[in-house]
Amino acid sequence: MTDIATRASHTTRAAQSPKGRRRLSGGGPRAGTVLAFITPFFLPFVLFYLVPVGYALWQSFRVVRRTGGQYGTSYTTFGGFEQYGQVFQNTEFWSSIGRIGLFGIVQVPVMLFTALIIALLLDTPLLRLKAFFRITAFMPYAVPGVIAAIMWSYLYSPQLSPVVDLLEEIGLKPDFLGPDAVLWSTANVSTWLWTGYNMLIMYSALQSIPQELYEAARIDGATNWTIAWRIKVPIIFPSIVLTTVFSIIGTLQLYAEPAVLRQISSHISSTFTPNMLAYAVASGNNYQQAAAISVVIAVITFVLSFGFMRLTSKRAGL
Repeated sequence: MTDIATRASHTTRAAQSPKGRRRLSGGGPRAGTVLAFITPFFLPFVLFYLVPVGYALWQSFRVVRRTGGQYGTSYTTFGGFEQYGQVFQNTEFWSSIGRIGLFGIVQVPVMLFTALIIALLLDTPLLRLKAFFRITAFMPYAVPGVIAAIMWSYLYSPQLSPVVDLLEEIGLKPDFLGPDAVLWSTANVSTWLWTGYNMLIMYSALQSIPQELYEAARIDGATNWTIAWRIKVPIIFPSIVLTTVFSIIGTLQLYAEPAVLRQISSHISSTFTPNMLAYAVASGNNYQQAAAISVVIAVITFVLSFGFMRLTSKRAGL
């Protein structure tokens, strides 16, 4: 009996040890298993994200030199920050940054406020046919940006648009593609496209709020308006911050809408936005300069997004 008790005690202690627990549980995850799970994400991430970013960064530090004058043999060499110096001295670059900054200051708040109002209306118990209105509000996001820009260019064109004809009949003469309005015509296309997407994020956040909060507020005499602005909006503030960050990033990446509208408007140049400027420079075979512009855009995007996150992180609880 003593030997049996001794062997049982040793067995128990062995099972309780880390090695014993690993043996009893069948061992920890094998390296091959872990690699098999992460490879489908990690490999495309490296090939299609990290490698292009690294290559663009490397190109931005290179310059093209020539031997024997203007028509001599060209070669590429390390140029340090020379390309970045040219970017910061480029007036077209700063014009595009100022233009897109004005675009974002006006368009992003209007779009997010519209999305918030729609989300709150969809969440109210007084609204009927919620599924229909939710799908209707989200539907523009399903339209590709290029197709949406083509559709709106038809509505903006003075020769084709029924909207322009109707406004002219009541005495108005709108010029949606004129120098003073073309930026806001572009902003209207972006707002139409992305409001539903941002609305869905906010609406999903509203759906996670416990109904008990609303019942307690109504017992205290709160109206639907008070519940919306004093309870719902503060609770979904992290979602509003998230959509704002996405909108900041999307604003600095604006390309498709003005590129399409440029085909029918002479007031949109090839350097209208920073991304269009980078594309125009690359089209001239100056890939190193285009890479430097792209890196600067990425840095500005990161600074603005991260700065906004830092300013709002305490209140949003991020």
